[in-house]
Amino acid sequence: MTATKLSLQQVPIFAHLDEKQLQCLNQLGTEIQLDAGTQIAKQGDPPDGFYIILEGVTEWTRTVDGQAAHAVNLGSGEVFAELILLLDEPYPTSGRALTPVTLYKLHPEAFWQMLEICPQVWRSILKIATQRSQLHESVTQQQAKLISLGTLSAGLAHELNNPAAAVKRNVQNLDEILQQLPALALQLHQQPLNKEQIDFLCDLYKQAIATAKTCSRRDPIAQSEAEDEVTDWLDDRKVKESWKLAPTLVNAGITTEKLDEITAHITPECLSSVLRWLDATVTGSGLLYELQQSSGRIGELVKAMKEYSYMDRAPIQEVDVHEGINTTLTILKYKLKQGVSVHKEYGSLPKISAYGSQLNQVWTNLIDNAIDATGGKGQIWIRTCQEGDRILVEIVDNGVGIAPEIQSRIFEQFFTTKEVGKGTGLGLDIVRRIIVGQHKGDIRFETKAGETKFQVRLPIQLN
Repeated sequence: MTATKLSLQQVPIFAHLDEKQLQCLNQLGTEIQLDAGTQIAKQGDPPDGFYIILEGVTEWTRTVDGQAAHAVNLGSGEVFAELILLLDEPYPTSGRALTPVTLYKLHPEAFWQMLEICPQVWRSILKIATQRSQLHESVTQQQAKLISLGTLSAGLAHELNNPAAAVKRNVQNLDEILQQLPALALQLHQQPLNKEQIDFLCDLYKQAIATAKTCSRRDPIAQSEAEDEVTDWLDDRKVKESWKLAPTLVNAGITTEKLDEITAHITPECLSSVLRWLDATVTGSGLLYELQQSSGRIGELVKAMKEYSYMDRAPIQEVDVHEGINTTLTILKYKLKQGVSVHKEYGSLPKISAYGSQLNQVWTNLIDNAIDATGGKGQIWIRTCQEGDRILVEIVDNGVGIAPEIQSRIFEQFFTTKEVGKGTGLGLDIVRRIIVGQHKGDIRFETKAGETKFQVRLPIQLN
């Protein structure tokens, strides 16, 4: 249910106007009736006037990277579009009528005329404009953080997927091997083997395991030829499923010469049992090694996320800048591996006192921007050195560079070269605030076609 329609005198910002000012105000504008659901303005639209809501409720949302976030509901007695008229900027939000709405509209010329006729309204307009600016910034930053977290989570999930899938697959395969091993061990135990032969098989097993872990992948043709030779050798000796045994034996360094050595130590009756046992144990060991590597990779990613966010630590820490950059590169690996080469030229740096998690946001934004500048197919250089009581971090890319006409605006809040709803315009603004505001540092850039260099200078001690 909507409130009773207000007169201009009942609107808070006009409550102290005299009768003559109210009469002039009544002649400056026009009333507009809107049905519920009607769109009032779209984010990015140019300013077309100043509006007073006489009746009804409106809803305003801000779109950041394609996702709409609720900003505010405005009802009877409230105003909108004052900020964009003062700044001559487009609508930062989109609005629609939640209920039937009555608006009182002043065209831009009438808005400025109103301020001349009613100078006491200035204070209220400026107060509202300041509050709205803070609201838009808060909504956008919160939405940008959520989107950044979502992007980071998607990248982390992508990176975790491969080792997690490998763990699941290898556990299943290892289960099958473990079910086979007791029977194979019993078969081997039933063979007439003396102590010397058992010692030989133990040494063979150790050598095969070590070779399988350290062997480098051969050329596919060379690998196929080696497997064919072993298969033929096994077929000549009537060993069943030779094609199945050959790949594992080759990877374990078992050549036809080694097979000849094996037959010199054991009887032909034992050969098949020995090779099947060797195949199962080498395969099982290989699966365990892969499980170790995959679980280690998962551990590295979890550690990187913990270091990235500086969980369980005080806001200000003694920070290793190189560790923070490396952690950020780990988190952004899913974007880098699409075709970006990173060259690290680290100097000798002391630890600095800093807000660790905020500083990692700086590296994330600058490196992410560098990746975008190269189109995901270029090169990035990260250089560090100490300059007296400060450290210098340079992030350089070989992208297209920053166009001259926008260079003076890249640190402006909400400025973005992307289409409406795609870019927040907060990345470099956040970087500037963290570096200059929180850390008393400095950020600057140099750019030309084929090279853009951002330089970050930070004090070693944050007082």
